[in-house]
Amino acid sequence: MASSHLHKFGGSSLADADCYRRVAHILLTHGHSDDLIVVSAAGKTTNHLYKLLAFKASGDLWLESLQDLISFQQNLIEQLLSNQDARELRERLSTDKAQLTSLLSLTEMNVYQRNQVVSFGERWSARLMAALLSESGVAATHLDAASVLVADEGVVPQIRVEESKRKLSDKIVALPDQRIVITGFICANEQGDTLLLGRNGSDYSATLIASLADISRVTIWTDVEGVFNADPNKTNDAKLLSSLSLSEADRLANLGSPVLHSRTLQPLFDTQVSLAVRSSYASHTDFTLITPTSDSASAPVVTNLDTVSLFRVKLAGDLEGFLSALNLAAISPLAFWSQASQRVELAFTPELQPQVEQFLRDNQALFDVSLLEIVTDMGLVALVSSDAKLYHRSFARLLSRDAKALYSDALSLVTLVPKTQVNLLTQKVHRRCAGPRKRIGLLLLGLGNIGEAWIQLFKRSQAALNQELEASVELVGLISSQRAWLSSQQVNLGTWQDEFEANAKPWEYVDLFEELQHLGCDEYVALDISASGSLSLQYPAFFERGIHIVSANKLAGSGPLVFYKQLKQQLGNRRLFWRYNASCGAGLPVQHALNDLHNSGDRVEAVGGIFSGTLCWLFEHFDGSKPFSELVLEAKALGITEPDPRDDLSGRDMQRKLLILAREIGLDIELDDITLNSLVPDELAQLSLDDFIAQISELDGLMQQQFVAAQEQDKVLRYVASLDHHQGKLDAKVGLEWVDASHPYANLTPGDNVFVIRSAFYQGNPLIIRGPGAGREVTAAAVQSDLAQICRDLIQE
Repeated sequence: MASSHLHKFGGSSLADADCYRRVAHILLTHGHSDDLIVVSAAGKTTNHLYKLLAFKASGDLWLESLQDLISFQQNLIEQLLSNQDARELRERLSTDKAQLTSLLSLTEMNVYQRNQVVSFGERWSARLMAALLSESGVAATHLDAASVLVADEGVVPQIRVEESKRKLSDKIVALPDQRIVITGFICANEQGDTLLLGRNGSDYSATLIASLADISRVTIWTDVEGVFNADPNKTNDAKLLSSLSLSEADRLANLGSPVLHSRTLQPLFDTQVSLAVRSSYASHTDFTLITPTSDSASAPVVTNLDTVSLFRVKLAGDLEGFLSALNLAAISPLAFWSQASQRVELAFTPELQPQVEQFLRDNQALFDVSLLEIVTDMGLVALVSSDAKLYHRSFARLLSRDAKALYSDALSLVTLVPKTQVNLLTQKVHRRCAGPRKRIGLLLLGLGNIGEAWIQLFKRSQAALNQELEASVELVGLISSQRAWLSSQQVNLGTWQDEFEANAKPWEYVDLFEELQHLGCDEYVALDISASGSLSLQYPAFFERGIHIVSANKLAGSGPLVFYKQLKQQLGNRRLFWRYNASCGAGLPVQHALNDLHNSGDRVEAVGGIFSGTLCWLFEHFDGSKPFSELVLEAKALGITEPDPRDDLSGRDMQRKLLILAREIGLDIELDDITLNSLVPDELAQLSLDDFIAQISELDGLMQQQFVAAQEQDKVLRYVASLDHHQGKLDAKVGLEWVDASHPYANLTPGDNVFVIRSAFYQGNPLIIRGPGAGREVTAAAVQSDLAQICRDLIQE
C-alpha cells in the first residue's frame, strides 16, 4: 500500500463550518494525494444520537430532537458546499432522516439497530469532508469503515486482522491518488451488522487502520497541542513534550491522561508507526510525537486522578497469577501494594469498580481471594518516565504521612493520597521532578594547571552531579587574566582550549557582569582558581550580583578584617554561598573538621601544623648532608617551589592560611596579629630573582647552625604555623621550630601538609589531619567538593 500518512479529526475539530474549513486547509497544506483520513461525528452529534435512543426508551417525543439534529447537518452542508454538491448531500440526508425515523419507530430495537442509529454521525461527517475536499479541487471519496473492518463480537469487538487488512488493501488499490475519508468508531460483524468500537473508538479506528495499511505516521488532530508534562489547565508552567516513547505513552494513558487512551495505542505495538498529537486549531505550533522508542526520559510527566477505587483484599493464592488474570480480563490495576498477612491493595479507576467486583466474585475460589473493603476517598498522583527510578527519592520526599508508599515499575511512580491533597501534591511533584531543571552556570577564573585539572575532573563527574541534583550544572565561562569567553551553551569540555582561543576577547568586569544577564542561568558560581589580588577585591561586586564563589585563591579570606567582614555580611544579607576549603590544605578536610567541631558544641583552642608542601619537602630532606640552598634549587627544578622560591621561604603563604583558619574558628584578627619569622633575610628579600639565586648560598650558614643545634637536643627542624587561643590570650606565629623526633610534624611524606587541632574535646590527644596539601589534582578536587556543596544548598532552597 502506498499511503504514508493518516489524519484523524475528532468531533471538537469538526464542531462547526469554520472547523470543517480549518480541517480542509490542514489536509491541503499538510497532506498528500494518497492520505487516509478518519473522522468522528461533528461536534456533539454522537451524544445527540444517544439522546434520541434515550427518548425512545423513555417514551418521550423524539421527532423534534431528530429535526434539530437534521437541521444542524443541513446548515453545515449549506455553509460549506456549492448548490450542486449541497443538493446531493441534502438528498442523502433526507434519506437518512427517513431511515432514522423508521428505526426509532420500531417497537423493539435490537443492538445492531441501535448501533446503526449511533453510527450516522460518522457517516455524515465522512461524506461532508470528502465533498468539501472535492470542491477544493482534490480527488477525495468517503469510505464506510463497516465495509472493511470485520470483527468478532464481544464486550469490545475483536478485529479480524488479516481479513480486514485484505479488504482495506483492496479499497486503497481501487482508489489510487485519492484522499479517502473513513468513518471512525464503527466496524461490522461477519454478517455486515454495525458494531461500535466503544469509548475513544475513532482514535482507535485511526491507529488500527494505520497499522493495517502499513502507514508510517498517524496524526490525531484534536483541540490540544499534544501531551504536556502536567495538566496545563492546572499547572501554569506545564511544558509540551516534543516526543514520548510508545511504552511511556501507554503507561500515561493507563494512569488517566485525558489526551491519550490506552486502547488507541495498542495497534501501534510491534509496528514502526509513529503517532503525532496536534492541535487542529493551531496547526503551525509544535506537537508531540509518539514513537516506538524515544529519548524522552529527560522529560518526566506528572498526572493525577481525583478519585480512585482502592480495593483491599485478602489473597491466600498466587499474587502473580491473580494479577495476570486481571490483565487478561482487561482490568489491570493502576498500582498495587502488598501488605502483611496476605493483604493486597489494588487501585482502579472508578469506572472499573463494577467489573472488578464481579471479577472478585467469579474468581473467589480460584485465587482464594476475599474482598475486605473498597475505599473511594483517595486520589492518585503519578510520574511517568522511562527513567522513573531516578526520581524516586525526590518524589518520596514530598509524601505526607497520609500518602501510600510509592508503587514503582519500569515506567512510573504512583502514590495515593486523600482527595484534598491531590492537586497540591501534583504541583509539588511537577516542580520538583518535571518542572524546568535549575540551570547553574559556572565561571572558571584561572586557566592554569589547576584550572585544567578541574575541567578534567568536572568532565568525569558532571553527569553524576546533575543526576544527583536533578539540575543542570554547566561550565559557561572561561576567564583568564587577559581574555574571557562566555557561552550561552555549555562549554565543550573536550575542546575547551581551542574554543577559548577562537572566541575569547579582552574583558572588563562591567562587561562581564552585563553579559552574564543574557546567558539564561538561574544561578552562577564563580570558581576563583587564581592568585590574583585584584580579583579578590572584586568579590563584593560578584556578591552584589548574586554570584556565589568557590575560592582556591586565599587572598580574600586573608585580606583586611574589615573587607572580610563585609564579604561575610553580604553573604548573610543575600543568602549567598562562599566556600574556600581549597585555599588552605587543598583537598584536606580542615575547614570541614573545624566546622564540625563548632557544630557539635566543641571549642577549638589551638591550631597548628605545616601548611606548605614545599617547606615540608625541604625540611624532610634537609639532613645536613648538603647545603639548604642546594635543596631549594633542586626543589625549584622539580617544580615544587613557586617560580620565585622566596614566595615559599618567606612563610607568608602559611601566615595567610593560618589567618584563614583563625577566622574560621571565630577570631577577628588581622594578618599582622600573626608573628612571621621568614627564612629569607631582609637583604635577600629586596633583590631581583636572578640576584637572589646568585646569592642563595647566604641562607646556608644560619640554616646549618639551626640544624646542628636542634640535632644536639635530638630534635629536628620544621617550619611551623601555630595558633593558641586560651582564656582570652592569643599566641599566633609562623616560623622555624625544633620539634621532637616523635612529634606529628617530624615524620611526614615529603610534600605533605599536617594540621593539628586541639579543642575542649580533643585535649591530650589532638585531632590530626595529614596528607597532600598541594598539587593540581587534590586542589581541583577541593574546588569540586565546594562546588558540589554549594549546588546542593541551592537546590534545597
